[in-house]
Amino acid sequence: MTRLEVKRSMLASIVPGLASLGKKGLAGWLVVIGTLIVVSIVFMTLIAPWITPYDPSTRGINVGRPLTPPNPQFPFGTNDLGQDMLSRTIAGGSVMLQVAVLSVIICIIIGVPLGLFSSYVGGMLDRTTCLVMDSVYAFPGLILAIAIAATLGRGVVNMALSIAVVYVPSYFRVIRSQVLSIKETPYVEAAKSIGAKNRTILFKYILPNVVPSIVVVATVNFADAILTAAGLTFIGLGVEVDIPDWGWDLANGRRLLPSGVWWVITFPGIFIILLALGFTLVGEGLSELLNPKLAER
Repeated sequence: MTRLEVKRSMLASIVPGLASLGKKGLAGWLVVIGTLIVVSIVFMTLIAPWITPYDPSTRGINVGRPLTPPNPQFPFGTNDLGQDMLSRTIAGGSVMLQVAVLSVIICIIIGVPLGLFSSYVGGMLDRTTCLVMDSVYAFPGLILAIAIAATLGRGVVNMALSIAVVYVPSYFRVIRSQVLSIKETPYVEAAKSIGAKNRTILFKYILPNVVPSIVVVATVNFADAILTAAGLTFIGLGVEVDIPDWGWDLANGRRLLPSGVWWVITFPGIFIILLALGFTLVGEGLSELLNPKLAER
């Protein structure tokens, strides 16, 4: 099967799914619109090496005039380092997407098992875990992420770790509340009465029923992680200047904005908002579709 046939088969499977979601009212349309936004930006980022007109890291492209407003040669203008802003905008989502995906994976790996075992076992384990998670949750998220990132240093992995620490309590709290209600249901009690092992009850009867909540939290967490990653890069805790990144361009654009240079901050800012909005729409739509109580309102 050729690459073109693979792409066509993928589209053939995705399009009907989006079309069916559109028939489920406002919630379905939120998922459809959000998915289209996210997929478009992710696809643009993936093919960036082949569609950027210039190397986004190369300085001094416009010799003699490093800071150029939008024009036919440079549609998004250039920054004070002479880098093409169109190329940096197209390729700049890579860092944020990597940070967001990695942080969400870390949150799921840590937060979901903690929520499952803590609430199911109960007792001292549950009280201790809740105390730790509530303490982290009560601390201002961005400040905590800044403190951790400043300690760990720059880099995608360090940014992801600092963001994950902030959002693990969100997964824990959601999963714990779900498990506390599910473990009292008749089918779980029946499983216990026939001698099912705790491991079987957790992974066969409880975990499948909390997966929808994990999906919703993860989707919303993507939007939060993107904004937090932008904030970390904005204050200099992100990646190096030669790596195209929307957060760094925001910080650089803010410095240039008082002198009337609006284009350096505008285009990366628009794409950050669009990407966060896309994940937020998907999360809100899935929350209504997967939660029967919300759907009845």
